Amino acid sequence: MSDQNSQDKQLPASAKKLSKAREDGQVVRSKDLGHFLVIMAATAVLMGFTPVWMDKMQSLMNEALRFDVRSVTSTDKMLDSLNLWSREALWMIVPFSLSIVLASASASVMAGGWVMSFKVISPNFGKLNPLAGIANVFSKQQMIDALKASAMGLMLGTAGAVFLYKAWPGLVGLLAQPLPSAIHDLGVTLGQVLGSMLLVMALFAVIDWPLQRFLFAEKMKMSHQEAKDEFKQQEGNTEVKGRIKARMREISRKRMLAAVPTADLVVMNPTHYAVALKYDEASMGAPRVIAKGVDLLALKIRDIATENRVPVLEAPPLARALYANTEIDMEVPVALYSAVAQVMAYVFQLRNAMAGRSPLPGNLPDLDVPPELDPHESAKLKARLAQEELETDA
Repeated sequence: MSDQNSQDKQLPASAKKLSKAREDGQVVRSKDLGHFLVIMAATAVLMGFTPVWMDKMQSLMNEALRFDVRSVTSTDKMLDSLNLWSREALWMIVPFSLSIVLASASASVMAGGWVMSFKVISPNFGKLNPLAGIANVFSKQQMIDALKASAMGLMLGTAGAVFLYKAWPGLVGLLAQPLPSAIHDLGVTLGQVLGSMLLVMALFAVIDWPLQRFLFAEKMKMSHQEAKDEFKQQEGNTEVKGRIKARMREISRKRMLAAVPTADLVVMNPTHYAVALKYDEASMGAPRVIAKGVDLLALKIRDIATENRVPVLEAPPLARALYANTEIDMEVPVALYSAVAQVMAYVFQLRNAMAGRSPLPGNLPDLDVPPELDPHESAKLKARLAQEELETDA
């Protein structure tokens, strides 16, 4: 089952998964890079501070090996010497320890960046499962680490053996030298040993750093199902989103129908399309669409308009053009100004006639509706052009 899941994980990790992994403390880590930087820092400190340390140790040993009656009979003198040795030893240990700590932290930051997470040290009793432990032992990561560690041990052992073979006569000769020169030569020998170790570790660090990045990317890969689940979590459940959109449409529909009684007129098709218009000279630059609908919604708009004595006019081309080229609370397009003005003028004349201030107007004049704005006429025009092209090709 695990092999099947690993084979299914072919997609690169998403930004969300990588961010979650960083929160859990899972980032790229290169042990060989850390070993190299630690050994290099230790070697630099030893090379830089060895002359100072040697001089200090020589003076301390000269002082410690000088005995007199007071140093033998007085315990205070012995305690003072012990305190002095302790302070000097701390001055030698602190730079060495700080360099190792900084090198170790630098290796972690260089490999995976700065991460502050306490989940790594939190108790995880699942790690006590022997079956999971056996699986981890034979994992790809552990096998590569084991092979790499074996190769490094072999190379370090070979380099150490060769160096020891060459340096052995000199190490034996240290016994015959004075103590200060012997300590100096021993420090030089140790520096050479560390230098040879650095060369080997540098080689492995150069190989291990990109290797760990590749293995981490492989470990973080996602399956298609994981990608789908993450997308659902980010975008939300499609069914829930559908219900939310339906609820929003229902609220918008109710708000739109509530505005129909305030309209100045409703233009219809006569049953398929309905568009309610309102015009206020003080606040509007042009008539505005406050409601529109097709089929059942168009009939609902007509019924509400009739109940509230809002004029309803049948103007099919204009109704279709307004429905296709406007949105709610949008002013009518400039190309329809003339047709809408004709309709508004006809409604005002009709209202004056009903109030007895003027005679009844005649039939509604032909409206100036551009054919390209009427979806029916536009479809007919496209069909005619397509037929003409076919006839021309034939």
